[in-house]
Amino acid sequence: MKCAVLDDYQNVSLSMANWSSVKDRVEIKVYNHHFEDQEELIAAIQDCEIVVIMRERTPFRKELLQRLPKLKLLVTTGMRNASIDLAAASEQRITVCGTKGGGEGTTELTWALILGLARKLVTENEAVRNGGWQSTIGVDLHGKTLGLLGLGHIGTNVARIGQAFGMEVMAWSQNLTAEKAAAAGVTMAASKEELLENSDIVSIHLVLGDRTRGLIGAKELERMRPTAFLINTSRGPIVEREALLGALRSGKIAGAGIDVFEQEPLPQDDSFRLLPNVLATPHIGYVTEAAYRGFYKGIVEDIEAYLAGSPVNVLT
Repeated sequence: MKCAVLDDYQNVSLSMANWSSVKDRVEIKVYNHHFEDQEELIAAIQDCEIVVIMRERTPFRKELLQRLPKLKLLVTTGMRNASIDLAAASEQRITVCGTKGGGEGTTELTWALILGLARKLVTENEAVRNGGWQSTIGVDLHGKTLGLLGLGHIGTNVARIGQAFGMEVMAWSQNLTAEKAAAAGVTMAASKEELLENSDIVSIHLVLGDRTRGLIGAKELERMRPTAFLINTSRGPIVEREALLGALRSGKIAGAGIDVFEQEPLPQDDSFRLLPNVLATPHIGYVTEAAYRGFYKGIVEDIEAYLAGSPVNVLT
């Protein structure tokens, strides 16, 4: 049985878990690059009964699934992957399985982006490397207001760290209750607009869906302070791309820390790579050793259970 592991950018999939339990029954081929061309992707994996994918790196829509008649098991990291057409997979009797785990990497990266922007770390690091010295003045976090769009697991952890910095923290989401906000020691904003208008840093921690796609557009960005930073470590389409680019170019907001984008990897000449008030990272919020070990261990367990005739962590 042939198995393809896609988008293993760091070439670690086979070393992050013990594959010995399935190697005698499965021929594994690892691809370290991203397939930009769908025809090339199909040519590479059309003979595979098993395909392993990492989050949303390669979408598996109906059109692609229909051209993979041999595919029987699709394994994704995490228990949610919006880039898989689960209904189409079910129609083709493809078993889709996820994995547990993920760690706290996204929480930590959120604060790396906030601190990097506030203290101009990239600029100052480049100055030191190039023989220069101090050229910027940092932004204090103590006493400032942190606004969280979403107060789930990650949002709550981000709030706790903000409080440790001496920040005032408020939150809003369509499902947030006063009781949950109070339990986290967070002020519940009356509306999205109130949060945007009163926050020095706005950080997004929402699941991408019909209600959150395009949640932050031109009108919302207009409400933010010109000194404010926007942080997005959730999903790119929650923020309207062109609206954000316009706000950054015009100085309507001071800057953005972005780990997620509508198109990934970003095109070489993409504006987010070039704007001086953007601190961009290549979707690495979940890319930590602990998360990877958990993901790949789960992948092996999913394959092993499927081969035994009793799939686990089944999404469809």
